[in-house]
Amino acid sequence: MCSPEALPPIRQAVIRQAVILAGGRGRRLAPYTDLRPKAMVEVNGTPLLRHQIDRFADAGVETVIVSAGYRSQAITDYVRTAPLPVRTTVVVEERPLGRGGGLKLAARALPAPREAWFAVYGDIWTDFPLTALGAHHLRCGALATVALVPPRLPRGTVRCDDSGRVEELAAPPACVVNGGVYAFAPGVVPLLPDQGDHARTTLPHLVRLRQLSGYRAEGFWRAVNTPADLRELRASATESVR
Repeated sequence: MCSPEALPPIRQAVIRQAVILAGGRGRRLAPYTDLRPKAMVEVNGTPLLRHQIDRFADAGVETVIVSAGYRSQAITDYVRTAPLPVRTTVVVEERPLGRGGGLKLAARALPAPREAWFAVYGDIWTDFPLTALGAHHLRCGALATVALVPPRLPRGTVRCDDSGRVEELAAPPACVVNGGVYAFAPGVVPLLPDQGDHARTTLPHLVRLRQLSGYRAEGFWRAVNTPADLRELRASATESVR
C-alpha cells in the first residue's frame, strides 16, 4: 500500500526505538482500572505493558519510552523494579494531553530523534511480527505506517425479507481497521498535536499528503477496552499455552 509519491526510504536496517501510549484513564475497563492504569491490568499474570515491551524486544527494539498519565506511579514503579528486556523510560503527562499529545511527549524523549520509531496504544495485545511492520515501513518510505487488522464483527450477517424470512446468510464484508500499532518516520513528530488526538488531526493530514501507509497484520490482535474484552483475552491466552 505504498504511495507512489512516498519519500525515499529511511536509511536504517531496523527500528530500534518505540513508544507505548499508556496515559489514558480507561473508564470503560472499570473496576480493573479504579486503582491502576489500563496498561498495568494483568492477563494471566502479565501486565499489558510487559507484553508490549516483550513484543518490542522480540523485534529488536533497544529503547522503549512509556507515556504515562493516570496513576502513573504504578507504571514508574514497575519499570524501575521489573527485570525488563530493554531499556525503558517513563515520561509523565502533567495534565491529560490526549493520544496525540502523549505520543509527541514520548517521541521527544526518544534517544535517536533522526530514526524511525514504533508506537502502540497501551491497551493492545498482539502476536503479529513487528519486524514485518517495521520492514514494510522502512521500505515504503511513507511518513507513517499503521497496522490494519480485521474488525471484531459478528461471524455472519443475515438478510431478511419484509416478512422476516431469512433470504441470505453471508460472511461479514471484508474490511480492516486501525489496529493501534504504528511505525513513524522522524518527520511525523512536528505534525503531532501538543494536545488532542492524532487520529483526528495528524492521520487525516497524512492521508491528504499520501504519506500514510497501511500494513495488513496477520496474527492475533485484541484491544482491551471493557471487562468483556479482558475476559475473552484471558481465555484466549490460556488456550494458546495449552
